[in-house]
Amino acid sequence: MIFDKYFSQFKKFDWILFSTVVILVVFGLLAIYSISVNTEEGAFSLLITQGIAFGLGLILLFTLAFFDYRILRGYANIIYWVGVALLLGVLFFGITVRGTRGWYSIFGQVFQPVEIVKILVIIFLARYLAHKASEPFSFKSVLISGLFIALPVVLVLLQPDLGSALIFIAIWIGMTWLTRIKKSHIFMILGVMLVTIFVSWFFLADYQKDRVLTFIQPTRDPLEQGYNVSQSIISVGSGQIWGRGLSLGPQSRLNFLPAKETDFVFAVIAEELGFIGSLFVISAFGFLFWRIIKIIRAAQDDFGIYVAWGILVMITVQMFINIGMNLGLAPVAGLPLPFISAGGSSLMMSLLSIGIIESIYSRRKSLKL
Repeated sequence: MIFDKYFSQFKKFDWILFSTVVILVVFGLLAIYSISVNTEEGAFSLLITQGIAFGLGLILLFTLAFFDYRILRGYANIIYWVGVALLLGVLFFGITVRGTRGWYSIFGQVFQPVEIVKILVIIFLARYLAHKASEPFSFKSVLISGLFIALPVVLVLLQPDLGSALIFIAIWIGMTWLTRIKKSHIFMILGVMLVTIFVSWFFLADYQKDRVLTFIQPTRDPLEQGYNVSQSIISVGSGQIWGRGLSLGPQSRLNFLPAKETDFVFAVIAEELGFIGSLFVISAFGFLFWRIIKIIRAAQDDFGIYVAWGILVMITVQMFINIGMNLGLAPVAGLPLPFISAGGSSLMMSLLSIGIIESIYSRRKSLKL
Protein backbone atom coordinates (compact mmCIF):
# COMPACT_ATOMS: atom_id res chain seq x y z
CA MET A 1 0.00 0.00 0.00
CA ILE A 2 2.81 2.43 0.94
CA PHE A 3 4.68 1.62 -2.28
CA ASP A 4 1.52 2.27 -4.30
CA LYS A 5 1.16 5.66 -2.62
CA TYR A 6 4.74 6.67 -3.43
CA PHE A 7 4.45 5.33 -6.97
CA SER A 8 1.36 7.46 -7.54
CA GLN A 9 3.28 10.50 -6.27
CA PHE A 10 6.07 9.77 -8.75
CA LYS A 11 3.51 9.76 -11.55
CA LYS A 12 2.40 13.24 -10.48
CA PHE A 13 5.98 14.49 -10.37
CA ASP A 14 6.95 17.28 -12.79
CA TRP A 15 9.91 15.61 -14.48
CA ILE A 16 10.28 18.50 -16.92
CA LEU A 17 10.90 20.95 -14.08
CA PHE A 18 13.19 18.48 -12.36
CA SER A 19 15.22 17.82 -15.51
CA THR A 20 15.72 21.55 -16.08
CA VAL A 21 17.04 21.97 -12.55
CA VAL A 22 19.41 19.01 -12.96
CA ILE A 23 20.76 20.52 -16.19
CA LEU A 24 21.56 23.77 -14.36
CA VAL A 25 23.27 21.89 -11.53
CA VAL A 26 25.32 19.90 -14.05
CA PHE A 27 26.53 23.16 -15.62
CA GLY A 28 27.61 24.26 -12.17
CA LEU A 29 29.44 20.99 -11.54
CA LEU A 30 31.19 21.29 -14.91
CA ALA A 31 32.34 24.81 -14.06
CA ILE A 32 33.62 23.68 -10.64
CA TYR A 33 35.35 20.68 -12.24
CA SER A 34 37.06 23.03 -14.69
CA ILE A 35 38.22 25.22 -11.80
CA SER A 36 39.39 22.18 -9.81
CA VAL A 37 41.47 20.84 -12.72
CA ASN A 38 43.57 23.98 -12.68
CA THR A 39 44.17 24.06 -8.93
CA GLU A 40 47.43 22.90 -7.45
CA GLU A 41 47.74 19.11 -7.71
CA GLY A 42 44.19 18.96 -9.08
CA ALA A 43 42.41 19.35 -5.73
CA PHE A 44 38.82 18.22 -6.26
CA SER A 45 37.60 18.82 -2.70
CA LEU A 46 35.31 21.66 -3.84
CA LEU A 47 33.77 19.48 -6.54
CA ILE A 48 33.26 16.61 -4.08
CA THR A 49 31.66 18.96 -1.54
CA GLN A 50 29.31 20.35 -4.19
CA GLY A 51 28.46 16.83 -5.32
CA ILE A 52 27.57 15.83 -1.75
CA ALA A 53 25.42 18.96 -1.41
CA PHE A 54 23.68 17.99 -4.66
CA GLY A 55 22.93 14.52 -3.29
CA LEU A 56 21.58 15.89 0.00
CA GLY A 57 19.62 18.50 -1.92
CA LEU A 58 17.95 15.80 -4.03
CA ILE A 59 16.88 14.04 -0.83
CA LEU A 60 15.35 17.30 0.41
CA LEU A 61 13.70 17.88 -2.97
CA PHE A 62 11.98 14.49 -3.08
CA THR A 63 11.04 14.64 0.60
CA LEU A 64 9.34 18.01 0.18
CA ALA A 65 7.74 16.89 -3.09
CA PHE A 66 5.95 14.03 -1.32
CA PHE A 67 5.10 16.26 1.66
CA ASP A 68 1.77 18.14 1.54
CA TYR A 69 2.83 21.79 1.36
CA ARG A 70 -0.52 22.89 2.84
CA ILE A 71 0.59 21.63 6.25
CA LEU A 72 3.21 24.39 6.29
CA ARG A 73 0.45 27.00 6.45
CA GLY A 74 -0.50 25.97 9.98
CA TYR A 75 3.07 26.38 11.19
CA ALA A 76 3.89 29.60 9.34
CA ASN A 77 4.20 31.75 12.48
CA ILE A 78 6.55 29.28 14.16
CA ILE A 79 8.53 28.96 10.93
CA TYR A 80 9.01 32.73 10.79
CA TRP A 81 10.33 33.02 14.34
CA VAL A 82 12.63 30.05 13.83
CA GLY A 83 14.10 31.96 10.90
CA VAL A 84 14.53 35.10 12.99
CA ALA A 85 16.22 33.04 15.72
CA LEU A 86 18.65 31.59 13.18
CA LEU A 87 19.62 35.06 11.93
CA LEU A 88 19.92 36.43 15.45
CA GLY A 89 21.97 33.47 16.64
CA VAL A 90 24.49 33.73 13.83
CA LEU A 91 25.39 37.26 14.97
CA PHE A 92 26.52 35.83 18.32
CA PHE A 93 27.63 32.29 17.53
CA GLY A 94 28.46 32.43 13.82
CA ILE A 95 31.82 32.59 12.12
CA THR A 96 33.08 35.32 9.80
CA VAL A 97 33.80 34.52 6.16
CA ARG A 98 34.96 37.22 3.73
CA GLY A 99 33.96 39.97 6.16
CA THR A 100 30.44 38.65 6.82
CA ARG A 101 29.40 37.00 10.07
CA GLY A 102 26.78 34.82 8.45
CA TRP A 103 27.81 31.18 8.84
CA TYR A 104 27.35 28.52 11.48
CA SER A 105 30.13 25.96 11.84
CA ILE A 106 28.74 22.50 12.67
CA PHE A 107 31.21 19.64 13.05
CA GLY A 108 33.64 21.43 10.78
CA GLN A 109 31.01 22.10 8.10
CA VAL A 110 29.76 25.64 7.50
CA PHE A 111 26.12 26.49 6.86
CA GLN A 112 24.68 29.86 5.86
CA PRO A 113 21.29 30.19 7.61
CA VAL A 114 20.07 33.09 5.47
CA GLU A 115 19.55 30.65 2.58
CA ILE A 116 16.87 28.69 4.43
CA VAL A 117 15.44 31.79 6.10
CA LYS A 118 14.58 33.17 2.64
CA ILE A 119 12.28 30.18 2.16
CA LEU A 120 10.88 30.40 5.70
CA VAL A 121 10.00 34.06 5.14
CA ILE A 122 8.29 33.17 1.85
CA ILE A 123 6.14 30.59 3.66
CA PHE A 124 5.20 33.11 6.36
CA LEU A 125 4.37 35.88 3.89
CA ALA A 126 2.37 33.43 1.75
CA ARG A 127 0.23 32.53 4.73
CA TYR A 128 -0.30 36.19 5.67
CA LEU A 129 -1.12 37.30 2.11
CA ALA A 130 -3.38 34.31 1.45
CA HIS A 131 -5.35 35.24 4.56
CA LYS A 132 -5.86 38.72 3.08
CA ALA A 133 -6.55 37.50 -0.47
CA SER A 134 -10.32 37.98 -0.32
CA GLU A 135 -10.09 41.72 0.47
CA PRO A 136 -8.22 44.75 -0.87
CA PHE A 137 -4.70 44.97 0.51
CA SER A 138 -5.00 47.86 2.96
CA PHE A 139 -2.39 50.32 4.20
CA LYS A 140 -2.38 48.47 7.53
CA SER A 141 -1.63 45.17 5.76
CA VAL A 142 1.22 46.74 3.81
CA LEU A 143 2.66 48.18 7.02
CA ILE A 144 2.38 44.91 8.98
CA SER A 145 3.92 42.80 6.22
CA GLY A 146 6.66 45.42 5.82
CA LEU A 147 7.48 45.29 9.52
CA PHE A 148 7.71 41.50 9.41
CA ILE A 149 10.15 41.67 6.50
CA ALA A 150 12.12 44.51 8.11
CA LEU A 151 13.26 42.32 11.02
CA PRO A 152 15.22 39.77 8.91
CA VAL A 153 16.47 42.62 6.69
CA VAL A 154 17.99 44.43 9.67
CA LEU A 155 19.49 41.21 11.08
CA VAL A 156 21.07 40.40 7.72
CA LEU A 157 22.44 43.94 7.31
CA LEU A 158 24.12 43.58 10.70
CA GLN A 159 26.19 40.64 9.39
CA PRO A 160 26.61 42.64 6.98
CA ASP A 161 25.08 40.99 3.88
CA LEU A 162 23.59 43.56 1.52
CA GLY A 163 22.82 41.04 -1.21
CA SER A 164 20.56 38.87 0.95
CA ALA A 165 18.87 41.96 2.41
CA LEU A 166 17.97 43.01 -1.14
CA ILE A 167 16.53 39.56 -1.81
CA PHE A 168 14.26 39.78 1.25
CA ILE A 169 13.01 43.18 0.06
CA ALA A 170 12.49 41.84 -3.48
CA ILE A 171 10.52 38.88 -2.11
CA TRP A 172 8.27 41.23 -0.12
CA ILE A 173 7.68 43.58 -3.05
CA GLY A 174 7.16 40.73 -5.51
CA MET A 175 4.70 38.84 -3.32
CA THR A 176 2.81 41.99 -2.31
CA TRP A 177 2.51 42.92 -5.98
CA LEU A 178 0.35 39.82 -6.45
CA THR A 179 -2.29 41.08 -3.99
CA ARG A 180 -5.21 43.40 -4.62
CA ILE A 181 -3.07 46.39 -3.74
CA LYS A 182 -3.87 50.04 -4.48
CA LYS A 183 -1.56 52.04 -6.74
CA SER A 184 -0.88 54.51 -3.93
CA HIS A 185 0.38 51.67 -1.80
CA ILE A 186 2.69 50.55 -4.60
CA PHE A 187 4.33 53.98 -4.58
CA MET A 188 4.57 53.77 -0.82
CA ILE A 189 6.39 50.44 -1.07
CA LEU A 190 8.79 51.90 -3.61
CA GLY A 191 9.38 54.79 -1.25
CA VAL A 192 10.09 52.41 1.61
CA MET A 193 12.52 50.56 -0.63
CA LEU A 194 14.40 53.76 -1.44
CA VAL A 195 14.57 54.73 2.23
CA THR A 196 15.79 51.24 3.09
CA ILE A 197 18.52 51.44 0.49
CA PHE A 198 19.59 54.81 1.87
CA VAL A 199 19.59 53.62 5.50
CA SER A 200 21.37 50.37 4.61
CA TRP A 201 24.35 52.40 3.42
CA PHE A 202 25.22 53.09 7.05
CA PHE A 203 25.21 49.35 7.85
CA LEU A 204 27.64 48.43 5.09
CA ALA A 205 31.28 47.59 5.63
CA ASP A 206 33.83 49.78 3.86
CA TYR A 207 34.54 47.17 1.18
CA GLN A 208 30.81 46.92 0.39
CA LYS A 209 30.53 50.70 0.02
CA ASP A 210 33.51 50.57 -2.33
CA ARG A 211 31.70 47.96 -4.43
CA VAL A 212 28.68 50.22 -4.85
CA LEU A 213 30.81 53.26 -5.68
CA THR A 214 32.83 51.20 -8.16
CA PHE A 215 29.62 50.09 -9.86
CA ILE A 216 28.54 53.72 -10.23
CA GLN A 217 32.01 54.70 -11.49
CA PRO A 218 33.78 51.54 -12.79
CA THR A 219 37.04 53.34 -13.59
CA ARG A 220 37.58 54.80 -10.10
CA ASP A 221 39.62 51.83 -8.83
CA PRO A 222 40.39 49.34 -11.64
CA LEU A 223 43.20 47.57 -9.77
CA GLU A 224 41.42 47.17 -6.42
CA GLN A 225 37.63 47.25 -5.95
CA GLY A 226 36.99 47.43 -9.70
CA TYR A 227 39.36 44.54 -10.43
CA ASN A 228 36.81 41.74 -9.96
CA VAL A 229 34.27 43.16 -12.37
CA SER A 230 36.93 44.13 -14.92
CA GLN A 231 38.33 40.60 -14.99
CA SER A 232 34.84 39.13 -15.20
CA ILE A 233 33.97 41.27 -18.23
CA ILE A 234 37.25 40.24 -19.89
CA SER A 235 36.44 36.57 -19.21
CA VAL A 236 32.95 36.83 -20.69
CA GLY A 237 34.24 38.60 -23.79
CA SER A 238 37.14 36.23 -24.36
CA GLY A 239 34.77 33.26 -24.68
CA GLN A 240 33.38 34.64 -27.95
CA ILE A 241 30.92 32.28 -29.70
CA TRP A 242 32.07 28.76 -28.85
CA GLY A 243 34.32 29.35 -25.85
CA ARG A 244 37.91 28.40 -25.07
CA GLY A 245 37.02 24.87 -23.99
CA LEU A 246 36.45 23.29 -20.60
CA SER A 247 39.31 24.12 -18.18
CA LEU A 248 41.11 26.07 -20.95
CA GLY A 249 39.95 29.60 -20.15
CA PRO A 250 43.05 31.70 -19.44
CA GLN A 251 41.31 34.10 -17.05
CA SER A 252 40.12 31.34 -14.72
CA ARG A 253 43.02 28.96 -15.35
CA LEU A 254 45.65 31.58 -14.50
CA ASN A 255 43.63 32.88 -11.51
CA PHE A 256 43.05 36.36 -12.90
CA LEU A 257 39.33 35.88 -12.21
CA PRO A 258 38.54 36.10 -8.46
CA ALA A 259 35.74 34.22 -6.66
CA LYS A 260 35.32 32.20 -9.83
CA GLU A 261 33.52 29.31 -8.15
CA THR A 262 30.88 31.54 -6.48
CA ASP A 263 30.18 35.15 -7.49
CA PHE A 264 31.72 34.90 -10.97
CA VAL A 265 30.95 31.32 -11.97
CA PHE A 266 28.90 32.60 -14.92
CA ALA A 267 32.04 34.29 -16.27
CA VAL A 268 33.79 30.89 -16.15
CA ILE A 269 30.96 29.33 -18.17
CA ALA A 270 31.00 32.22 -20.66
CA GLU A 271 34.77 32.03 -21.10
CA GLU A 272 34.96 28.27 -21.53
CA LEU A 273 31.66 27.51 -23.27
CA GLY A 274 31.23 30.83 -25.03
CA PHE A 275 28.08 32.65 -26.06
CA ILE A 276 26.39 29.35 -26.93
CA GLY A 277 26.97 27.89 -23.46
CA SER A 278 25.91 31.13 -21.77
CA LEU A 279 22.78 31.33 -23.91
CA PHE A 280 21.93 27.73 -23.01
CA VAL A 281 22.22 28.46 -19.28
CA ILE A 282 20.08 31.61 -19.55
CA SER A 283 17.54 29.71 -21.68
CA ALA A 284 17.39 26.94 -19.07
CA PHE A 285 16.60 29.54 -16.42
CA GLY A 286 13.96 31.03 -18.72
CA PHE A 287 12.38 27.61 -19.22
CA LEU A 288 12.47 27.00 -15.45
CA PHE A 289 10.66 30.30 -14.83
CA TRP A 290 8.07 29.52 -17.50
CA ARG A 291 7.42 26.12 -15.94
CA ILE A 292 6.97 27.55 -12.45
CA ILE A 293 4.53 30.15 -13.80
CA LYS A 294 2.50 27.33 -15.36
CA ILE A 295 2.44 25.58 -11.99
CA ILE A 296 1.33 28.79 -10.26
CA ARG A 297 -1.59 29.06 -12.67
CA ALA A 298 -2.65 25.53 -11.78
CA ALA A 299 -2.19 25.79 -8.00
CA GLN A 300 -5.33 24.91 -6.12
CA ASP A 301 -5.16 27.51 -3.32
CA ASP A 302 -3.94 31.04 -2.62
CA PHE A 303 -1.28 29.81 -0.20
CA GLY A 304 0.27 27.58 -2.87
CA ILE A 305 0.15 30.43 -5.40
CA TYR A 306 1.96 32.83 -3.07
CA VAL A 307 4.59 30.26 -2.02
CA ALA A 308 5.40 29.34 -5.62
CA TRP A 309 5.44 32.99 -6.67
CA GLY A 310 7.75 33.92 -3.78
CA ILE A 311 10.19 31.16 -4.74
CA LEU A 312 10.07 32.30 -8.37
CA VAL A 313 10.85 35.90 -7.32
CA MET A 314 13.73 34.71 -5.11
CA ILE A 315 15.37 32.62 -7.85
CA THR A 316 14.74 35.17 -10.60
CA VAL A 317 16.15 38.17 -8.74
CA GLN A 318 19.24 36.24 -7.61
CA MET A 319 19.84 35.06 -11.16
CA PHE A 320 19.55 38.55 -12.66
CA ILE A 321 21.76 40.16 -10.00
CA ASN A 322 24.45 37.48 -10.25
CA ILE A 323 24.63 37.52 -14.05
CA GLY A 324 24.43 41.33 -13.93
CA MET A 325 27.47 41.32 -11.63
CA ASN A 326 29.36 39.21 -14.13
CA LEU A 327 28.51 41.58 -16.97
CA GLY A 328 29.19 44.76 -15.01
CA LEU A 329 25.48 45.65 -15.03
CA ALA A 330 24.95 45.27 -11.27
CA PRO A 331 27.13 45.95 -8.22
CA VAL A 332 28.90 42.97 -6.68
CA ALA A 333 26.45 41.86 -3.98
CA GLY A 334 27.89 38.45 -3.10
CA LEU A 335 24.81 36.57 -4.31
CA PRO A 336 25.26 33.05 -5.74
CA LEU A 337 23.86 31.98 -9.09
CA PRO A 338 21.06 29.54 -8.10
CA PHE A 339 21.85 25.83 -8.74
CA ILE A 340 25.22 26.72 -10.30
CA SER A 341 27.49 28.60 -7.87
CA ALA A 342 29.57 26.58 -5.42
CA GLY A 343 28.05 26.60 -1.95
CA GLY A 344 26.31 23.75 -0.22
CA SER A 345 23.80 25.92 1.66
CA SER A 346 22.64 27.70 -1.48
CA LEU A 347 22.39 24.55 -3.59
CA MET A 348 20.55 22.48 -0.99
CA MET A 349 18.04 25.24 -0.23
CA SER A 350 17.48 25.92 -3.93
CA LEU A 351 16.67 22.24 -4.43
CA LEU A 352 14.47 22.26 -1.32
CA SER A 353 12.49 25.15 -2.79
CA ILE A 354 11.97 23.15 -5.99
CA GLY A 355 10.69 20.31 -3.82
CA ILE A 356 7.99 22.64 -2.48
CA ILE A 357 7.12 23.62 -6.06
CA GLU A 358 6.83 19.93 -6.95
CA SER A 359 4.49 19.41 -3.98
CA ILE A 360 2.28 22.23 -5.27
CA TYR A 361 2.39 20.71 -8.76
CA SER A 362 1.36 17.22 -7.62
CA ARG A 363 -1.69 18.66 -5.83
CA ARG A 364 -2.67 21.02 -8.63
CA LYS A 365 -6.02 21.56 -10.23
CA SER A 366 -6.84 19.43 -13.27
CA LEU A 367 -5.29 21.87 -15.74
CA LYS A 368 -3.16 20.87 -18.69
CA LEU A 369 0.54 21.66 -18.15
